[in-house]
Amino acid sequence: GTDEQMSLSPAQVADYFSANHLEERISEALYDAVSNKALNPLDHIANYLLDLKSKMRRPIVGGNWKCNLTMAGVDALLDKTLAACDTSGCDVVVAPISLHLSKVVSKIGGGVQVAAQNCNFKGCGAFTGEMSAEQLLDLGVGWVVLGHSERRDIFLEDDDLLEKKLAYALSKGLNVIFCFGEQAAERKAGTTMDVCKKQLVKVLPLLNPSKVVLAYEPVWAIGTGLTATPEMAQETHMQIRGYLREQLGSSIADKIRIQYGGSVKGSNAAELAAQPDIDGFLVGGASLKPEFVEIVAKTAGAKL
Repeated sequence: GTDEQMSLSPAQVADYFSANHLEERISEALYDAVSNKALNPLDHIANYLLDLKSKMRRPIVGGNWKCNLTMAGVDALLDKTLAACDTSGCDVVVAPISLHLSKVVSKIGGGVQVAAQNCNFKGCGAFTGEMSAEQLLDLGVGWVVLGHSERRDIFLEDDDLLEKKLAYALSKGLNVIFCFGEQAAERKAGTTMDVCKKQLVKVLPLLNPSKVVLAYEPVWAIGTGLTATPEMAQETHMQIRGYLREQLGSSIADKIRIQYGGSVKGSNAAELAAQPDIDGFLVGGASLKPEFVEIVAKTAGAKL
């Protein structure tokens, strides 16, 4: 109402504009209206902003719970943290261990989606200790995380196997968060993009932006408390998107979402999410804490 509007100080309005990058977007729309000599400038500006919104990549935050939580811990996380997540401006996908998938699927709400942390490459059969895409879908799980650095480094999953897994998961209708990234020594040696290209080159033909989300993991920043500065993270994301553009064209490169997966916390989420080529996060430890709600909110706010 009018009273409420009048109670806002100019500083509050300015802060809101700044936090949501509105000034530059409205300025762009105004410039476009003037340069096109629009007869109905308000309609032109509104349509420009709607068109701009339609082209923006919807942010996505993943919560990788790794090998954590008891059943009681899952209940607490669902009731206290995930129930408070606002998914209106941001996709949210959580990945519990396989033992907890059924419980999470049956209890989750509010638009939060569920991922498995892994699946096999060939369906049901003699694959002891594995799960198939068909079984995940039958359970109501719509996503799977593939290629996580812990699967690559500890369980020795290589690029050939991950290509098979991705092709199979997509063929059955799963959505996939596909992870890749460099180790500390590779970062230090300046070979970050060489490593990223090697881990992506075999799966390039499979990168359908409506089904695959990429998650760049600087492995040196996972669980170490170290985080790339927003500028460092943006530089690598921009180079990755540039490589995809060079290999696959702008239509795919501009639409595919690329998450950042290096020690994201509530305190650094907004600054990282404000970077133009960072489309959200794959969150590890912080996805088990109340600050996950803040990460989701700040990611959505930065991309409005």
